[in-house]
Amino acid sequence: MKYYDLCVIIEKKELKKMIKFTVKVMLAKREMTQKELAEKTGIRPPTISAICTGSVKHLPVDALDKICAVLDCQPADIMEYIKSDVQ
Repeated sequence: MKYYDLCVIIEKKELKKMIKFTVKVMLAKREMTQKELAEKTGIRPPTISAICTGSVKHLPVDALDKICAVLDCQPADIMEYIKSDVQ
């Protein structure tokens, strides 16, 4: 493995940790399944699953808007910023 490859791997791990999605918590509070959220928002089930597991690579604003509308919440209710120790 090259030095560059290692830096990319470390960078990707750090990016995952910076934003934590708490959609699963909100779904549990609303007694709603991921499948129901997908149906109500029109967002593909694999994308909803990726958001719930925190493996989503990007989240378009319109998707965030749809999720917040269906869950009747604010973006901060389903996302949390985790400060990184790496500068």
